[in-house]
Amino acid sequence: MLIKDEQLFRTKNNQLLLVRQCKTIVRRTEGIDLVNKSINQLSLTAIAAGVLLASGCDNAPKSRAAEVKPSAAASGTQSANQVLPASDPTNQGGWVLNEMVSDEFNGDSLDKDKWFVEGENGDYYIWKGRAPSQFAPHNVKVSDGKLQLISQWEPDYPFAYGEGHEGKDYGEHEGQKVPVTTAAVVGKKRFLNGYMEVRTKAANAAMTSSFWAIGYQQELDVYEQMGRPTGDGPLDIKGDTLKASIHDWQPPAQRPTRKFGHKTKLDFSVAEDFHVYGAEWGEDYIRFYLNGELISESTQEEVGEHWVLTNPMEVWLDSEIFVWLGLPTPEQLPATYEVDYVRVWQQPQTNLLDRAFYGFEGPILYEENPRPLDLVPENSENNNYQKFWAIDDESAKSLQRVRNEQFAKGTWSLKYTGGNGVKAKAVAPEGSLRVPAGEYEFSAQVWLAPEATAEQIAFTLNGEETAIAQFDLADVARGEWVKVSQLFDYANASVSDFIQIAVNDTENGKGVLYVDDIAVEKK
Repeated sequence: MLIKDEQLFRTKNNQLLLVRQCKTIVRRTEGIDLVNKSINQLSLTAIAAGVLLASGCDNAPKSRAAEVKPSAAASGTQSANQVLPASDPTNQGGWVLNEMVSDEFNGDSLDKDKWFVEGENGDYYIWKGRAPSQFAPHNVKVSDGKLQLISQWEPDYPFAYGEGHEGKDYGEHEGQKVPVTTAAVVGKKRFLNGYMEVRTKAANAAMTSSFWAIGYQQELDVYEQMGRPTGDGPLDIKGDTLKASIHDWQPPAQRPTRKFGHKTKLDFSVAEDFHVYGAEWGEDYIRFYLNGELISESTQEEVGEHWVLTNPMEVWLDSEIFVWLGLPTPEQLPATYEVDYVRVWQQPQTNLLDRAFYGFEGPILYEENPRPLDLVPENSENNNYQKFWAIDDESAKSLQRVRNEQFAKGTWSLKYTGGNGVKAKAVAPEGSLRVPAGEYEFSAQVWLAPEATAEQIAFTLNGEETAIAQFDLADVARGEWVKVSQLFDYANASVSDFIQIAVNDTENGKGVLYVDDIAVEKK
């Protein structure tokens, strides 16, 4: 319905919404009035009453529409043009939109500062798609305010014959030509924790329509949908299935890698209309939403050692062939997976450090440098894009990163084992202390075994140069996590600064010390 000038219409809960001064398209999905991306002023009552999403008039700057002031977010209030999660329309969680990883897909072309297109200029990141289908850049389009990922039957396309994925060849299957091209886009920036949301309609074919994310040694499939599978027998995904999965990509990274997730039967087909899908990813939980309603939740406590979602991730939107669900037919194609928007909100953090890296979960990222095209999730090599804590050979006799032993947060920590007669140290890469000059509280979590003899742990700036904080361990409680903290004045900040951790022990020391969750907070 097209609304002009100033008019009223009713929301799902019979509230009146006033729209002024700009044209607005109203779409209805699952009984929820969804307002398109061109509303200038909204009734706050209506936002609280239902899932109403807006981002300003067509002639207004796009960045203004997505702007969320931290003060407003923290107080749970909202401005008239603030875009909020469908799961939390009154912003009780204090969410702030991360515009670097969000996109409304307005205009007539994809924002290449935000997205990598698989196959563009002959470049493929990680893979060329799930064979027999192959990603092709011409299948990525932006039109009518939506991202379109198209799958086509293209016999003349130059497939990468002889190459493949997981034992299958591109462009053919079991000796028969299957010339299906499809599409994928990948976010160029990663983020740690938050609520991610899309409004999408699946392709009406035996092609997946997927919203997922990967990071260091982990994968989150918010959903893998299939509008019209052609397979016989029991099918894992049907047109009315919503399936989510969490994968563990630690070496040897061999399937099956799926550790947990959910599968929900819907009362609609995913290819019939647009719906809002979301996932709230916390430090120790994951929640899945459909049209703003919670449908599934898993916690780290429940899944135990299978919890892997501890590092920053990048968003993927793509279509693939799942041969076990049947092949698409020429009559089904072309088919289009449509994405109205991608939005990611996060909550403000007091810790100014990279929480994953300083929690020993994985690498620190240098996203100003290109991401290597062969950077698979299980890759633990240092390069210009990702770098890890450095532990020299002598220190490695006593010091190592460990998983699922003792940890304050996440699943990893730094473990020191006494008895090797060395001063053990771990060194962060240059440029990893990304904090402006100022006065701060420096803290860390430590855990000592009852018999541990470690005497001191010291944190210094740029090797041995300047002490940031040092903590005597003699009086620290044993057998539990203890926060140690100290004020420090970081007067001469440099973009190349880094931290070194050193443990001092008695000559014939014994017992273990764990370190985790290093933090720098403004005082």
